[in-house]
Amino acid sequence: MRKVYKLTDLCCANCAAEIERDVRKAKGVADASVNFIAQKLILEIEDGADAEAVVKKVEKLVRRVEPDCDMIEAH
Repeated sequence: MRKVYKLTDLCCANCAAEIERDVRKAKGVADASVNFIAQKLILEIEDGADAEAVVKKVEKLVRRVEPDCDMIEAH
């Protein structure tokens, strides 16, 4: 399952790279990509994984790196 999120208040490319690296390691995540310029996170959730739980975990990882950053689902 693919989900796309707008990342608000993402301050630097280094933080974006750290978020991408940490999210890719999270259980239930098949792949992740953060585009700093577009302020966007593309999240691929593994088949059979609890998508809601994975998204909550990813939100915590994002906030650990960038406390003021919010994830807003893009449509």
